[in-house]
Amino acid sequence: MQTSIRKCTLEDLELLQDLGTETYNETYSHLNTPENINEYLEQAFNSEQLTKELSNPSSTFLFQYVDNMLTGYLKVNEGDAQTYQIGDNALEIERIYVKNTFHEKGLGKLLLQTGIDIAREREKSDIWLGIWRKNKNAIDFHQKMGFEKRGSYSIFIGDEEHNNYIMVKHLE
Repeated sequence: MQTSIRKCTLEDLELLQDLGTETYNETYSHLNTPENINEYLEQAFNSEQLTKELSNPSSTFLFQYVDNMLTGYLKVNEGDAQTYQIGDNALEIERIYVKNTFHEKGLGKLLLQTGIDIAREREKSDIWLGIWRKNKNAIDFHQKMGFEKRGSYSIFIGDEEHNNYIMVKHLE
């Protein structure tokens, strides 16, 4: 299994839309109403929104490939692009998704390590992410990777409030 990671650009907009929609749906559709999922997907993955995010110099999207097949992606934010400010010298992993058919192959861990490496290269002291309280697998995974719960914030998916843990890893 040969893995590679490359930066996502505006030319990848449709590919990112498809992958983002697919992986979010796989991860959360069983925990939400179809109406709420569809509203969120339209809001988060429409062309205008993704063009804005891809054009923001404080955000970076990376595609992950296994044997030349697109398997997942990572989005990191710094500065004012972050969802929430946890400190002056932090990097956020806003999205980290792997297609269901590639779960249990260590690919999420590789994407997470890529985010950690980026934070270190940019001399950040902390890396953080928000995880929905109902996503026990993700919470457990990130705790094993050295992240600790350090607060919470809420977002709305359609008409449902999702309370997310802020999980932070201090970088030595």
